[in-house]
Amino acid sequence: MEKKLGLVPKLILAIIVGILIGQFTPLGFVRVFKTFSTFFGSFLSFFIPLMIVGFVVSGIAKLTEGAGKLLGLTAVISYVSTLLAGTFSYIIASTFYPKLVSGISSSLDFTGKDVNPYFSIPLKAPFDVTVAIVFAFMTGITISYMRNQGKGETTFTLFSEFEEIITRVLAGFVIPLLPFHILGIFAELTYSGVVFTVIGVFLKIYLCIFAIHYVYMLIMFSIAGGLSKKNPFTLIKNQLPAYFTAVGTQSSAATIPVNIQSGLKNGTSPEIVNFVVPLCATIHLSGSMITLTSCIMGILILNGMPFSLGLMVPFIAMLGIAMVAAPGAPGGAVMAALPFLFMIGIDADGALGSLLIALYITQDSFGTAINVSGDNAIAIYVDEFYKRYIKKA
Repeated sequence: MEKKLGLVPKLILAIIVGILIGQFTPLGFVRVFKTFSTFFGSFLSFFIPLMIVGFVVSGIAKLTEGAGKLLGLTAVISYVSTLLAGTFSYIIASTFYPKLVSGISSSLDFTGKDVNPYFSIPLKAPFDVTVAIVFAFMTGITISYMRNQGKGETTFTLFSEFEEIITRVLAGFVIPLLPFHILGIFAELTYSGVVFTVIGVFLKIYLCIFAIHYVYMLIMFSIAGGLSKKNPFTLIKNQLPAYFTAVGTQSSAATIPVNIQSGLKNGTSPEIVNFVVPLCATIHLSGSMITLTSCIMGILILNGMPFSLGLMVPFIAMLGIAMVAAPGAPGGAVMAALPFLFMIGIDADGALGSLLIALYITQDSFGTAINVSGDNAIAIYVDEFYKRYIKKA
């Protein structure tokens, strides 16, 4: 049986080939790939508002379905954890990253002025991103309310099927073509003379991301150990099989069976593990938030763009909601983040948006591993609440 090359190896290969093309081929050849990247960026600009409607409407409607005490508690803890992870990542990044890029940012030019496409296709978005956000939240909340009243199933089905269309376009068109888009971006960056500086800086940032991941996981399991009167390092040891499964599969969903077994080893009630772990696979994305925030901060600082707390906190809060509806494919979280990059001044379909995609996806599997590890810590929190306040009653 022929083994297919995964997305991360394809992206790494695309980066290498792009660097070689930008370094050793003439401008005319680089412009061919620039033309493709320009078209792909235009398509992303067109597609992003549709992504918002497709994922957010259905995501909100599903999230509130059958709401109860445990569902509400799990959702709140998951969202707070995701927000804290992003804020923690921001604090570390804002403290240390300026030192990593000191004296570098002023010499970089990401505009690719020397490389122009042969032609471009005027593909405009069907409606504004802000319109899409307001419409999606308004519609999703309304559908959820109607379903609680025994109505709205037809509308819910309509948006669920629209979500499936968007997911299929992502899986069948956007994700497969991403390596070629990244190849074009890195060919352009190399020809413009900035790529090796960027790679050097982000290798340091990747090390910071790993450190933030493991510190956050230790904090989550320390709290879990305190609540359950168990050794947090034993809990982490029990989590390792699921952690490495997530690294290998890049999928929270694919890791669910192994993660449930890890939860049972921790002594968490089976009914809670079977409920919380599958739910958190969708709504708890602390590791992805850490990676995204770190990569975004690196890009902002490299470009000398503002990154104040007042700018980033609303973005992180919105991202925590948006990623609930992130597609399950590798890189799903960064694709869900694209529609909201305008909040911090990054053009999602430009060179910086493409650079973010490449930087994030090469770290995606480790973010996913922290996501699923945190899921079992949350299962312990919910289990303690269940044992103390619900099961006794």
